[in-house]
This record gives sequence, structure tokens and C-alpha cells, in this order.
Amino acid sequence: MKLRLYMLIGFFLSLLLSILPVAGSFTNAATPTPTVAPVSGLSLTQGVRKNLLDNGLTVLTKEVHTAPVVSVQVWYKVGSRNEKKGENGISHQLEHLMFKGTSDRPVQFGRLFSALGSQSNAFTSYDQTAYFGTVQRDKLEALLTLEADRMKNALIGAEQLTSEKRVVISELQGYENSPSYRLDRAVMKAAFPNRAYGLPVGGTKSDVEQFTLEQVRNYYQTYYSPDNATLVITGDFDTASALKVVKQTFGKVPRQEKVNTGNLNNKIPPTSANKTNQTPIVLKQPGSAALLHTVYPLPDVNHPDVPAIDVMDAILTGGRSSRLYQALVESGLASSVSGGAAELIEPGWYEVNATAAPGQELEKINQVLQKSLLELQKQPVTVAELNRAKTQLQAVFVLGNQDITSQASQLAYNQTVAGDYHYMEKYLAAIAKVTPADIQRVAKTYLNPAKQTIGYFEPTQLDGKPGTSSNGSGRNVENFNPGKPVDPAELAKFLPPATSTTDSNKQSLPQQFSLTNGLRVLLLPDHSVPTVNLSGQINAGNEFDGNQQAGLASLTASNLLNGTRTKNALTLAQTLEDRGASLSFSAGREGVSISGEGLSANLPILIQTLADVLQNASFPKDQLELSRQRALIGLKAQLDDPKGLGRRVFQQAIYPENHPFYSFPTEESLKGINRDAVVRFYRQYYRPDTTTIALVGDFDPVEVKELLNQSLGKWQAIGQPPVLKLPNVSSPTTVTRINKVIPGKAEAVTYLGYNAISRKDPRYYSALVLNQILGGDTLASRLGTEVRDRLGLTYGIYSGFAAGVNPGPFLIQMQTAPGDADQAIASTIALLKQLREQGITEAELNAAKRSITNSYPVDLANPSDVSSIILDNAVLGLSTSELREFPQRIQAVTMANVQQAIQDFIKPENLVIVTAGPGNIVSEGSLPTK
Repeated sequence: MKLRLYMLIGFFLSLLLSILPVAGSFTNAATPTPTVAPVSGLSLTQGVRKNLLDNGLTVLTKEVHTAPVVSVQVWYKVGSRNEKKGENGISHQLEHLMFKGTSDRPVQFGRLFSALGSQSNAFTSYDQTAYFGTVQRDKLEALLTLEADRMKNALIGAEQLTSEKRVVISELQGYENSPSYRLDRAVMKAAFPNRAYGLPVGGTKSDVEQFTLEQVRNYYQTYYSPDNATLVITGDFDTASALKVVKQTFGKVPRQEKVNTGNLNNKIPPTSANKTNQTPIVLKQPGSAALLHTVYPLPDVNHPDVPAIDVMDAILTGGRSSRLYQALVESGLASSVSGGAAELIEPGWYEVNATAAPGQELEKINQVLQKSLLELQKQPVTVAELNRAKTQLQAVFVLGNQDITSQASQLAYNQTVAGDYHYMEKYLAAIAKVTPADIQRVAKTYLNPAKQTIGYFEPTQLDGKPGTSSNGSGRNVENFNPGKPVDPAELAKFLPPATSTTDSNKQSLPQQFSLTNGLRVLLLPDHSVPTVNLSGQINAGNEFDGNQQAGLASLTASNLLNGTRTKNALTLAQTLEDRGASLSFSAGREGVSISGEGLSANLPILIQTLADVLQNASFPKDQLELSRQRALIGLKAQLDDPKGLGRRVFQQAIYPENHPFYSFPTEESLKGINRDAVVRFYRQYYRPDTTTIALVGDFDPVEVKELLNQSLGKWQAIGQPPVLKLPNVSSPTTVTRINKVIPGKAEAVTYLGYNAISRKDPRYYSALVLNQILGGDTLASRLGTEVRDRLGLTYGIYSGFAAGVNPGPFLIQMQTAPGDADQAIASTIALLKQLREQGITEAELNAAKRSITNSYPVDLANPSDVSSIILDNAVLGLSTSELREFPQRIQAVTMANVQQAIQDFIKPENLVIVTAGPGNIVSEGSLPTK
């Protein structure tokens, strides 16, 4: 089940600023030894206290005093599983409405959470709807008060429902842009035609449009009851004091007379005949790549076969050494393969997904897939494979629960779906007992071809023509009048008080030193969890590509783990996967990012492998060609994605052709890169004196220094490091509008902006505060309040400064229905003009500074995030003390600083506006007025 791969399959309410990786195959595995010892050092349930309030609310508390933060999560035992015919998506619709305020606090809750500095969100899934927030410890009572308030008093009115329906439909249409989503929906509907699991969690547009106010209110009153919920609190708090607050807040919420939690006894036995499709379901639609998706029915989460099923999945899809990766990807048939088991309250399913390599047939991929599954049924797995999978599952559990937010989610999931917060301990104990015979048995039982439902996505030829560029498209915007900005002082009266203050000056700082060859190292010991987190950067990114060889840096980085002088690709993979460790490289616009993690005992293996590939990569021709094919598939996917294509066109409209940020791979450039070019790039740009490594975790700094000197100390650079020279970037003199058409899409994505500043620009902190007010939070900002909340034109809108070593763009991104794009753009431009003409208020300034500084300790509560922050600060040329002093720098921003930032950075007359999506976007000359 990928240790809760399906736990967070759902629909997040707000859009995040960064692009998040999609959960896929494991990259960790185990040492091939006769037995696998349990990982020590992290007990999920140690110290957990369970209390049941008189109203039926289950409360789980766990004190974790490693950081001054707490996580509060409320999980309701209701999801798409509980929905009836004609109400698909009502759980998800209600999740959105839970942010619209309460009878006592008739304001957007996202603004309240932002004011607290809470990193909050929500999701809906098959069996549960969850609300979660992580804050500084002094905001615990406030967060509990807000969650208890909306458990009983949510403001569900006609106005709120009408507005949020548009937002939900925008979200759903955004998912429709993805061919894999459409294929999954078709396959699931065929596999489970008479069960709610066969319907999309987020719902369908037709059902959402028909929801009535009475219907949604009844659903809320039925399921949002304390006896149908679990409250979890983890972090730096006192249990007795916290429980007192819980009883004062949640204890006053009455239980509903009757809660219909669904017919849990209506389970389809795993051996019974589901309606299956032996003949593939075929979707022939515009798209970028051929896709395969197959589903097999499984038992529920508490079935005794679950541990063996998950070990089986790890053997099949657990990293590069897994059976399906070797059979499909290494053979060149597929560019990717992944799998996972959905073990839920009712019987779930096992699925396998594959993306075909260029020119490969889906039927051939399916034949090889079926052959691999049959081999698993006929012959016992090896001891090495079995133990690798077991250690993989153990390591993922530990690495996935390094922070208190993840621990709270795991406890809540175990209690809500499995019915017991001790579930994971029992599960891991059962994993250790799985035998080769168990794997063979569950493979025969559940991977039965007679029970599968399979689907193919066959992309049709893209025949759309891009739109044209034009200038001065904002002429009708002048008459648009945005609503009045929300007054934080007015908002404050709805905000529960904090109990105390939190000292932010106790953050430990990393040790920094350099090896004799110039390689920089930052070390920050953290013994709270037996893990290590490695972040690194090499100045060998896309900035050195050039247009003719665009993609060269990415091909070089993606081939580092394909072999060295002494190890081939499979040996390198097993070296890491046998120990539950992972290591990856990816090229970005200002360097190659290194990411690694593992259990602390395996840090030497992680560093030795890193050192080997940095100094001895061999770039075998066959692996290079496979990487090229995957890059070509990735390029097609980018050009078929409104977000990817829109950002690409946006960048190229801002920067001149001779600027490194203009360069993007093309089919011609990727096909033109040969092995000699890759080797030359590697030798020229992979150097110790342009490499920085940050390590955070459970280690002895003295031992790590010695290990680094032994493994990387002899790495030598020749000559001076390359110097990047950037041409000047001039701003457009007028508004430039570009439309790009992608056939077969349902939603449009728009980018607005221009070139801005670098991270070391002294105006950066002022710009960050300004951005927090404008669009730094989808639910709490001016853009979110107007374009999303009041007008309902978008599921997500945000702004940001992409400030790196070099100046990057200021941009605003939004997702809209095609017909709403122009109105959303007009609204946005009007807001920018309002901001420039009227400025901000003192209350907005103070609220923005509090929000940023209050949320910063939450960032520092996750060792993995801390390693990234430390690395970024070093690469950007900042002091190690920035880790501690960042909040003070934000607090030092004055009103005059922000007003100057507005004059410097808010330029509504100089915008580049790029919209990518369907072809029915309103033309440039007819922006609507209000």
C-alpha cells in the first residue's frame, strides 16, 4: 500500500506554490540477509494517549518535544464511499464549504489560519475527510477552538454554495486536463460499477452542479458529528493542559442523533466475481503518451493478507531493482511503471500503471506485465528480494514519519480507516513474518487475470494551432472595480488568542566547512529520529545548456546513477535499495539538485555512493538512449500540460533568446545530444569547488567529516570554475497577451508577470511581505479573496517571486474555466492597479509579517525541510545565521519598505500574460468589464 499511498489521495483545497512530486514507486529496499531486524528509534504509538469524550469524540495525543510546534488534525469517517447515486462529490464539496466560516466567525477560515501562521489544509478521500494544521505551540488553543467551531457551526448558505461550486468545478476540470486521470476514472468505473469506490473522489461536474443547499446541509449534519470523528494532537504540548482545552471546546459539541457511516458489511469478498473487463477499455483522445492502467480487486485494510500484498507490491514496483522496472523500463518498453495497493474500509484494489516508451505498443507492455505477474505466481521469490522489500517498507515508515504532522496523519489514518491507532505496529510486525510462500499465495489469489480490469490510453495526433501574440489587450480593464481588501483588524476579532509567545532564537545553526578541494559542507546533527537527510547542489544546471543543446544538463544528471567504473546501474540501485536509502539528481535552472535520505546507520553507504557517481560516472550508451527516450516522453507531457506549456511560453516571452532562462529542451535538441557531449559536460561542470552538501540527521559530525574527506577529498577540479554571464532583461513596454491552444483540455492555466529580483537583493524581505498580502496564500491573500472567494473564478490563484542566485520572475498563476480566463485576468490586473494606487494598510503589513514569522518554525520542524533550507541559504550566498535570523529580518520590514516595493515590483502596464489550454478562450480584445 506504499505505507498509506492512498491515505492522501484526495483533493486539496488550496494550491501550493511549489510543484509537488506525485507518489510513485518506492525507491528504497532492503539488504538481502536471511532476516530483517525491526528498525529501532521511532515508535509511532509510544506515548500516545487515547481518550473518549462523552459526546463520542476520539482524542489521540502524543507529546513530541523536538520542536516548538504542534499539529492538530480532525478526521471525519466520511468520504466518497458514503455517497449515494447522484451525489458523487458531496463529501469534497462540503470540505470546501468548511472553510467559508461559521455562524460565530463568518469569515474565510483560511485567513484565520494564515493569521495564526498555521500550515493548514484539508483533503477528501475514499473513506475520510481530514482537516489539519501545524502551528507554533502557543497557537494550540486557538487552533482547537477554530476546529471545534466548524465541527458544529459551519456557515453553509446559498451564497457560499454557489461560489464554491464554481471553485470545485474548476478543480475537477483541472483534473480533466490529465489523460492519466481520465483513464483511471474509466477503469475504476468499469471495475466497480455498483460501488462508490468506482467513482472519482472529487465528484463529477454534473452531480456538483445539482447539489442543493438542503442536500449539503443534511450531509454535514449527518456526518460531521464528534462520534464520527478523531482528533489527533502531536507535538510540543502538555497533555493534561491540552485535554482540558479539548473538553472546553470539542466537549461542548453535541453528537448527532444518528450517523450513517455506510453499510460496512456490504463487502465484496475478494474471491467473488467483480465485473471485470478482459478486453481493454480504450480511450483515444488528445494526449502526449500511451498509458496502461490495470486494476485487481483486493480485500479490506484489516484482512490478514494485507502485509503480504504490500511486500508483493514492493517486489514488483519497489525501485529500480524491482521486477516490473527491470522488465518494462530497463527493457525500453515503458518510460515509467508504478503500482500500489488501496486497502480501505471496504474491499479495495491493486493497480499497476505504465507509460509507454516512444514507439512501443501497449499490448506488448501488457504481455510482459502479465508474464511478470505469472512468474511471481509460479515461483517463490528469492530471500534477497523478500528481505529487500521488508526493509523497504520499514525504512519508508521511519522516513515518512520524521515530522509531527506526518505522525499525526498516520495515527489518524490508522484510527479512522483501520479502526485502531496501533494498526501500524501490528502491520510492521506482520511484514516481518511474510514468507516466500505467502507472496506466491497472494499473487495467485489477487493477481488473477480473470479478475482484472485494464485500460489503454492511446493519444491521438495533436492538431491544435497555437494562438497569436498581441499587445495592449488590457484596454477594457479600467472599468473593473475589485472588492475592498479584507481588514486584518476586523478579522482579528474572530481570532482566538494565543496563550504565550514562542522563542525563535533557539534554533541550532549548522557547522560549515570546506574540504581542501573547495567542496562546501554544512552539518546539523538532529538525534530525534534515526534518519539522515542529504541535500546538495552542483553548479551544473540548465543555465549552461544553450538553446542548441537544451536538455544536456538534465540528461547528464539523470544518467549519473546509470553506472560507474566499478558498478553498473543495477548494482548501484541495489547498493542503496538493499539498505532502505535513496539518492537522486535533477537539473534545474540554477544547478543540479542532489536529494538523499536513509536510516542513520546507512549514511556511509549513501555518501560513498554519492562520491562514486560524482567522480566516476561512466554514462553507458544503452542507458543514455533509454534516458533520452524518457526525456522525449517528458517533453511531450510538458507540451500537453497547460501548466508546463504555459510556464515555458511565459519564460520565453520574458527572457531574450541568449538568456539561460529562455532555454527549454526541444525534440531536436534532445535527439542531437550524443554521449561525447554528456561526458564533456560532466567533466567540465561537475567540480568539487562548485558543489555544496547539507546533512541533517542522526550522526556524529566528527565521523561524518572523516567520511567526507575519505570519499570526496581526492576529487579534483581542473582550471577555474565556469562563470555564467547573463544578458540584460528589459521589461515589456505594454501588456503582452499570448494564448496557446492544447486540444482536449478542459481548464486553462494563466501566468502573468515579468522579470524581478534575486534572493540577495536587499528588497527581498519587503517583496516577500508584499507578496504575502497580494497572493502568497490562496485563501488569505487579496488575489484569493477576490478572484477565488468572491468571484469563484478559480480553484487556485497565487503569486510569488522566483528569486534565486540570479533574478527570476515575479509571477501570478491561476487555473480557470476557458470562458472565465479573461474575467479572472481583468480582476487580477485591477487588483494590481488598486495595490499600486492605494497601497496597503498598517494592519495588512503587521498581519503579513506575523503570518510569515509564525509559520517559519513549522518549516524548521521537519529534518528533511531543514536540510533543504540550509542548503538554499548557502547556495544563495547567505550566512548560516539566516536560519535563525530570518524571522527578525521579516519583522524589520517597514511600511515605507513595502510601499517602495510596490513601486518597484507592481507593474500592471508591463505584464506578460500567457494562457494555455482549450481553444475556446475569449479573444484578447474582449476582456469583460464589471
